[in-house]
Amino acid sequence: MAKVRKAERRPPLNKTHKLKRQDWAKKYLKTDFSKVLWTDEMRVSLDGPDGWARGWIGKGQRAPVRLRRQQGGGGVLVWAGIIKDELVGPFRVEDGVKFNSQSYCQFLEDTFFKQWYRKKSASFKKNMIFMQDNAPSHASKYSTAWLARKGIKEEKLMTWPPCSPDLNPIENLWSIIKCEIYKEGKQYTSLNSVWEAVVAAARNVDGEQIKTLTESMDGRLLSVLAKKGGYIGR
Repeated sequence: MAKVRKAERRPPLNKTHKLKRQDWAKKYLKTDFSKVLWTDEMRVSLDGPDGWARGWIGKGQRAPVRLRRQQGGGGVLVWAGIIKDELVGPFRVEDGVKFNSQSYCQFLEDTFFKQWYRKKSASFKKNMIFMQDNAPSHASKYSTAWLARKGIKEEKLMTWPPCSPDLNPIENLWSIIKCEIYKEGKQYTSLNSVWEAVVAAARNVDGEQIKTLTESMDGRLLSVLAKKGGYIGR
């Protein structure tokens, strides 16, 4: 009949944000999205999103006991990308590392470029469009110049509108993975164990699921335009 759900959190959109989202949609409306690599980071904690869990129990049964820890017991930062029907990664960010421009670029060098991108053909590299959001470590002059030296510049580096997680299909992948690793209120006892769960869950996401996400982009752009830059459903 219904499910208990936690309200989604989204940054507020002002008039400027909405106009930039519409401009972005118009710019990329005729793009071949099978050539776009959608990237993002996700943080997973030992206790799940905000340590929050609830569910049904039978009459007379006791509620299960959950560990109570500060900041969800700590967590792991994960980076991944999706393109067409392929998952790139996931790659684990070294514990204790906080991304700034330099550490972000070094991370991409050690993972994305060395372990995946360099194996691709010249024609693939020529046509691929790299998407990242506007996090300071991503959008800085240092990172932009570094990516340009790698050949990812101008039309090969997608511009991104502000406050737009709903437009990035990899956010749906994160939801799939989190639902799997935290099902039935599961908690973890170590950072390695939650990372292993992420890797296992990612392996269970097949190419058809990823393709469904990447092929949703035409509809997302049309929805943004129909809503005059407002948020769309995911």
